[in-house]
Amino acid sequence: MVDAAAAEQFLDANPQFAKQYYDVNFRPKVISDLLDNSRKTALDVSKFHDLTTVEESEVLFDLVRDIQDNLQMEKSVFNLMRHLSFMLRADRMSLFMYRQRNGVAELATRLFNVSKDAALDDCLVPPDSEIVYPLDMGIVGHVASTKKMVNVPVVSETSFYSEFVDELTEYKTKNALAVPIMNGKDVVAVMMAVNKLDGPHFTAKDEETLNKYLNFANLILRVFHLSYLHNCETRRGQVLLWSASKVFEELTDIERQFHKALYTVRAFLNCDRYSVGLLDMTKTKEFFDLWPILMGEVPPYDGPKTPDGREIIFYKLIDYILHGKEDIKVIPTPTPDHWALISGLPSYVAETGLICNIMNAAEDEFFQFQKEPLDDSGWTIKNVLSMPIVNKKEEIVGVATFYNRKDGKPFDEMDETLMESLTQFLGWSVLNTDTYDRMNKLENRKDIFQDMVMYHIKCRKDEIQNVLNTRERWGKEPDECEEEELQEILSEVLPNTKKSEILEFHFCDFDHSELDLVKCGIKMYYELKVVDKFHIPREVGAPFVFTAVCLSTGDLKRYYTDLECMAMVTAGFCHDIDHRGTNNLYQMKSGNPLAKLHGSSILERHHLDIGKTLLRDESLNIYQNLNRRQHDLVIHLMDIAIIATDLALYFKSRTMFQKIVDQSKTYENWNDWTKYMMLETTRKETAMMMTACDLSAIAKPWEIQSKNVCFKLSVSLLQPMMDRNKAADLPKLQCGFIDFVCAFVYKEFSRFHVEITPMLDRLLNNRKEWNALKEVHEAKMAEIEAAKKAKEEETAGAKQASAAQSQSKTCTLS
Repeated sequence: MVDAAAAEQFLDANPQFAKQYYDVNFRPKVISDLLDNSRKTALDVSKFHDLTTVEESEVLFDLVRDIQDNLQMEKSVFNLMRHLSFMLRADRMSLFMYRQRNGVAELATRLFNVSKDAALDDCLVPPDSEIVYPLDMGIVGHVASTKKMVNVPVVSETSFYSEFVDELTEYKTKNALAVPIMNGKDVVAVMMAVNKLDGPHFTAKDEETLNKYLNFANLILRVFHLSYLHNCETRRGQVLLWSASKVFEELTDIERQFHKALYTVRAFLNCDRYSVGLLDMTKTKEFFDLWPILMGEVPPYDGPKTPDGREIIFYKLIDYILHGKEDIKVIPTPTPDHWALISGLPSYVAETGLICNIMNAAEDEFFQFQKEPLDDSGWTIKNVLSMPIVNKKEEIVGVATFYNRKDGKPFDEMDETLMESLTQFLGWSVLNTDTYDRMNKLENRKDIFQDMVMYHIKCRKDEIQNVLNTRERWGKEPDECEEEELQEILSEVLPNTKKSEILEFHFCDFDHSELDLVKCGIKMYYELKVVDKFHIPREVGAPFVFTAVCLSTGDLKRYYTDLECMAMVTAGFCHDIDHRGTNNLYQMKSGNPLAKLHGSSILERHHLDIGKTLLRDESLNIYQNLNRRQHDLVIHLMDIAIIATDLALYFKSRTMFQKIVDQSKTYENWNDWTKYMMLETTRKETAMMMTACDLSAIAKPWEIQSKNVCFKLSVSLLQPMMDRNKAADLPKLQCGFIDFVCAFVYKEFSRFHVEITPMLDRLLNNRKEWNALKEVHEAKMAEIEAAKKAKEEETAGAKQASAAQSQSKTCTLS
């Protein structure tokens, strides 16, 4: 039996044999034990001391066990820092992660105040408690900028030391050792040790120790970073793939397109909640929306605008709730105090086009987010990422805002990249819906013009001969004649103004043939004295008399230039071209192509389009000799005048017109008021003259007005007042129409200009006549109802008598 001493002597004398024997019999077991995940590090850290080779091996294998176990970056780096703080005799160590937020590089605490005896939960920094360093501040900022290790013996003597963290934590930093952790040429993090415990400062040996163990930190963070990048790229690919499938599935509507895409990719967005605000794309307001501003009724918009000058108005908000029970809320026309808008962040993003990443919403000083829970679940806003949705024209069409990253950390640069890819893709996909919309409009226009072929919009050359008989007179067509030849014919065929009564309020078109009305229409241009002034071709004209009557007989011409008068009369000619005998509501409910083409004032915009189409024809264009400025003005006035005949706009502008009338009474000198009105374009536009003209049939003499209503009833316009089935209610409906629609116009116009008083008088007389008919009708209905009731009572009495008689017979038989 060999004793231990002899065996030890033999092994010392034969090291090669000893190594082979150890490798074969003991090494596998030792290594296996060292890599056992359940093994605890056999290292006494209660007191600082130099590590033996065995203890250092224990540390190394402990770090390896962390890596092979299950890579958790914070846990593994914390374990390394705990060992380093012991080896460096550092009072504490911290880890600052490099990131970019809103395009600005910064360092944020991830592990803070790690000591040899610390616990992970005490050192792991939650997102809402981060300390953030810009790269131009502090020792860690300097290290990240220079990408070099820094050993500072006395921090107060260096220019890049910042004491704001010491003040925040009530701690005094005396010396520091900091080193960057790199991934190739890129900074990933900065690790810093502070306050050497067994000496005045950190030494060169400490630098060597830190550099030696830095390889583990590099490996851990590199693996973590690559894994994170892989996951981000996988998410990004999935987001783009799934959103693409839904975007091209839905081409008809931008709202449905965005909704389908965003809902499909919700699982890859890694957030608790997100909202999409869709922006109004209107660049130019309609004239009737500008009137209240120009009239001083409402203050002009002074809020933020998009880069292309649009007012920032979110017309719809879609809120996707992913925490707890999933839900989707669609909020049309959201108010500014809605929780998703009240902070001002979406408006700021829409105004600047910038990506905004807010890491701590509750403490943000620029945007005021709601701090209270948004619902019964207690969910609150913690961090926010907001970015614009931009189309191919570089117009911001919406704003997407994401709330609360699921792991509790703030959104980072990779989140910004992923979300930006999604919003860019959505923005570009708007081109699909725009193209689809344009195709639909072209299709609708085609349908409309095909429908118009059924009507004789443009008169034939032989029809023109009914007014200008140039073939019989001169043996040639009107466009081949000289102006003098045409004028000679017109002077003979056009009606006498007084005899035809075209400048009288009681003018009645029933007394004239269609040909006579055409002649009356042409005569109006001569009455306005614009034919020679603006070189209107003699062969052009169409009927609408009442506009000229208001201008001339009503003394309203004083406010208008000759060019404006011509535009108003022409608008009158065109204001009902290609009328379908229906109203706007019918167009919408029937799904007519007109309703798809025009969103509002459907028929009015159609009449305007047809009028402009006719005026583009050289043989019909009475504006062909105007210069560019004059032409633009008359077209603009036609737009306003024709669309203003929509009664829906009339109710919006009544108050403004009333104020104009009130203002006119403050002028003592009528000429001064006339000069003022001539210069006030907006007031002239809101003067309701076209509305008064359009409603003029109600203010004609009773015999004309009653015929007019009966005529409309015969063609059965699709509205209650002209419903054949409600003919018996016609007097009552007419009284209501006068009271709620017409009376205001003519009362105010009569107050404005006494010359229009005859129209008001006839209106009130017609109201009296309709009311009398209503009373007669009601009396007849009461008689019918009484007779019906008496008949019912008589029938009931007869039934009772018959029943009593039957009962009596039964008793007798019994």
